[in-house]
Amino acid sequence: MGAHNHVCAFFQNREEEYEVLLPFIREGFDRGERAFHIVDGALRADHMARLGRAGIVVENAGDRNQLAVHDWDDVYLRGGQFLQQDMLALVDQVLGDEVATSFPQTRVVAHMEWALGDFPGIDDLVEYETRLNYVLPRYPGPVVCVYDSARFGAGLALDVLRTHPMVILGGVLQVNPFYVPPDQFLRELRERKERVVES
Repeated sequence: MGAHNHVCAFFQNREEEYEVLLPFIREGFDRGERAFHIVDGALRADHMARLGRAGIVVENAGDRNQLAVHDWDDVYLRGGQFLQQDMLALVDQVLGDEVATSFPQTRVVAHMEWALGDFPGIDDLVEYETRLNYVLPRYPGPVVCVYDSARFGAGLALDVLRTHPMVILGGVLQVNPFYVPPDQFLRELRERKERVVES
């Protein structure tokens, strides 16, 4: 996917999400690619069970480093806060370390409902998603940011949509016509902050 490997996926519920994403995940395993998943810790067992029902032997995959499943508290919210620069560095490390480069590519699936919590740094979510577009084109694999459209407000959802060059809507992957390149969107975010300060 190259420069278009940053994908935003909006789903109404978990059933719709897994109906769409499990074939994508399974395809990666069949091709010998690596999977890196970030999930709600409370739903980790359900996630693993769904992978198993899709025919993925999760125990063997983990033993071969082909599958890594992490709780979002240990990735996005380390120390009980979201630090976007630390997270960008972690993404760079995960996609470029020795384990990742031993596979053809890494397919990332990242659940994003952690951003609905009340944690320091949460307000930097949109800027983080924008800055990912500087990091991800260096790597071949797709990164799918999964959003529950029923839980995110329209304003935030639209901003998030504008940070992804590709989008899954209604179960269909497509080029995102609302995408704004990171230089342009970061300027817009700075201008918004300036207007808030002035008011």
